[in-house]
Amino acid sequence: MLRTTLAGLRAHKLRLLLTSLAIALGVGFIAGTFVLTDTIEVGFRQKFTADAAKIDVAVRPADDPAISAEVLAKIRKVPGVVEAQGMLSGPAPLLGRDGKAAGNYPTTGISVMTGQLNRLTLTGGVAPAKPDEAILDDNTAKTRQFAVGDTITVLDQKNVKHEFTLVGLFDTGVDQQLASSGAVGFTTETARLMTGAKGFDRVDVVGTEDPARLRDAVASALGAGFQVKTGDQLADELAAQSKVEIGYLTLLLLLFGLVAMFVSALVIYNTFNILVAQRTREMALLRCIGATRTQIFGSILLESAVVGVLSSGIGLLLGLGLGAGAMAVMEALDGPVPAGAAIALTPRTIVFSVLIGLLVTIGAALLPARAATRVAPVAALRSQVEEQSFKTGVVRIVFAGLFLLAGAGLTTAGITSIEGDLALIVLMGGGGVFFLGVLIISPVIMRPLAAFVGWLPRRLFGVPGKLAVDNARRNPRRAATTTVALTIGVALMTLISVITATTRATVKTQLDEQFPVDYMISDQRGSEAGVPRAVADALRQSPEIGSVMQMRVTNAPVAASDPGTDPGTGEATVGNIPSVPDFRPKAASGSFDRLEPGTVALVDYLAREWNRKVGDTIQVKTTEAGTVTLTIVATFDGRTSDQAPVSVPEKEFDRYFGPLDDTRVFVNAKDGVAPEVARRAVEAVAQPYPTALVMSSTELRGEFDDALDMMLMIFGGLLGLAILISILGIANTLSLSVHERTHESALLRALGLTRPQLRRMLSLEALLLGLIGALVGICLGTVYGWAAMQTFPFEIQFRAPVGQILSFLALSGLAGVLAALLPARRASRASIVGALASV
Repeated sequence: MLRTTLAGLRAHKLRLLLTSLAIALGVGFIAGTFVLTDTIEVGFRQKFTADAAKIDVAVRPADDPAISAEVLAKIRKVPGVVEAQGMLSGPAPLLGRDGKAAGNYPTTGISVMTGQLNRLTLTGGVAPAKPDEAILDDNTAKTRQFAVGDTITVLDQKNVKHEFTLVGLFDTGVDQQLASSGAVGFTTETARLMTGAKGFDRVDVVGTEDPARLRDAVASALGAGFQVKTGDQLADELAAQSKVEIGYLTLLLLLFGLVAMFVSALVIYNTFNILVAQRTREMALLRCIGATRTQIFGSILLESAVVGVLSSGIGLLLGLGLGAGAMAVMEALDGPVPAGAAIALTPRTIVFSVLIGLLVTIGAALLPARAATRVAPVAALRSQVEEQSFKTGVVRIVFAGLFLLAGAGLTTAGITSIEGDLALIVLMGGGGVFFLGVLIISPVIMRPLAAFVGWLPRRLFGVPGKLAVDNARRNPRRAATTTVALTIGVALMTLISVITATTRATVKTQLDEQFPVDYMISDQRGSEAGVPRAVADALRQSPEIGSVMQMRVTNAPVAASDPGTDPGTGEATVGNIPSVPDFRPKAASGSFDRLEPGTVALVDYLAREWNRKVGDTIQVKTTEAGTVTLTIVATFDGRTSDQAPVSVPEKEFDRYFGPLDDTRVFVNAKDGVAPEVARRAVEAVAQPYPTALVMSSTELRGEFDDALDMMLMIFGGLLGLAILISILGIANTLSLSVHERTHESALLRALGLTRPQLRRMLSLEALLLGLIGALVGICLGTVYGWAAMQTFPFEIQFRAPVGQILSFLALSGLAGVLAALLPARRASRASIVGALASV
């Protein structure tokens, strides 16, 4: 039996290769995931280890935000310490060549250590040695068009400009915070002046003692309140943190890999089902000459094992290429990857990839192998293998009904009865159970679906169309297994498209409510810095500007209880209600028209937490007017408004807290003024203030749309693998089915069907299979996309992107036709006489 099985594999090399492709793609994706994440992890560890080799001990604050100069001096006095230096950081906005602060966030100013303790990797020039010298991260230098030798301007903590000679460029390495904000490096004293830092973020130490003994000596000298680690311990800790971060990426990619493997398993299952059906006479003949059922079962499993090993080997090589390609893409997109990391292939990746490919292939072949053992020896005497008829069966209907009801129940519970993250988890479980019900019932609904989808082809394409519809209907179990692979891919693509479109529409509505203006001006350094009031005053003088609203906020103690009782105060954000009614949020209860001195509007979630309603009072401790008692005249929805949780009239805010700078300034252009003209007017007013950041509502929507489009592209690319595997499954199934129906095709040709008509028949059959799989997937994806959005704790604007969904349907049909090209060509070129005579 072993020799017979191996001989059969050698005799059908093309069939073996086609069978292997689906598993190879799935294994390749999983192997590529491990190669990518292992490469990143190894690169990070090498970077951390190289950094840690420069120091013996690292000291970081445990409780206090910074390490004082006195603590640094104490460290330097510890016996065995040769050198100890502190690193400090803080906002230090870099001005671009236009005189405005670069980026949406201020660049981070850092101190550059000297000698062995300098962990920065210079990519050009030298480290700063003088107070008027600075270095810049190479990405910021590139985007802002600065080079070594240029003069750069940086703002200090008091917004005063300082000029520096750019003497070097450096790589931010694995520090994603610095990579995001950009960084400018100074000498330690200059960094302290520029950032206003009160102490050091960390202190690095080198000494003459063993690192462990030096660590204990430093820890003993400092006492509690500090984290003291050796360089090796620091490297291990940083590597562990990076591994956790990489773990999310690994999990996400593996989920797509598992989807691909599930689709591959369906393809393999269908393939072996057809192979067993085709080889009924062969196995019956083996039974006649003495082969036992166990030997037949073992031969099928052996064949699947060979396919699994071969597939896994190809997939492992493919995974190496995918991992290297993903690394190149992430490096090009400035992703969180260590520069120059060598591709890592660990024993775990090899073993896991081969094992999962082998297990999935053998598992998918178990049922077909079991079916092979039922072939009676008398089947060898038949001139033609009878096609198995499909019977619905009560058991199938009962199990399908149970799964569908259970899935629908879990889905309903996730939408209506459960809140938070658990709702989405329950919903996902419900979707999985419901899909299993669809999988069980799919052979039953395949015939009516084929009749529905084939109604038009049957009338448009004559005899080939009628034959194609009949072929799609006559073996519903095989058709269902073939199409369900495509159903999974299309369902997930539709799900993501619906969620993306709904999120886009919902956010647009919320932005229209929360940002009902043309422009917003804020300070790049955050709300604590503020925009000078002179900006709003100047805007009101501009003829292109229609209306201006100033928003100010501060933190203050607020008492939720009645006067005379336990105050129970807590910090809350207090702001002003706009004097212009158009800028006010919609009241959930009460009315903003009743706002006057001594009143307040309260966000709904604080009203519930404090058990306050319209007419009740709260107490606010102010800086200028002492503790004031305010009557609640309105509440508003905090989910649809960015109004301060505790809001008072504009003039009263100034009386309570003094003339604070504006946190944000909202601007509307005058009617009839072109957007580009209004933008220039707003920017002209903001120009004298380097950190005043101008943002338009169009830009905000554009940034969010870009993020959603990127997400859709990434998920679409990942799910494209599952769709590709399902298309290969259709091609493989059709190819084997054509071989199975050689006699039938020859008979049709003998009765007058032309070669083009035969090709058209097979292409239409594949088209129907693709459309059926896509239709079921679109229905499931749309329903569960809607259900997923219902779990979010805010009002959604449901959108189903009809154009995108129709494109999935069209592409699935086209993919089916393309998958049929080679099998149809092969069938049409077969000899009629030879095919009839071979039976």
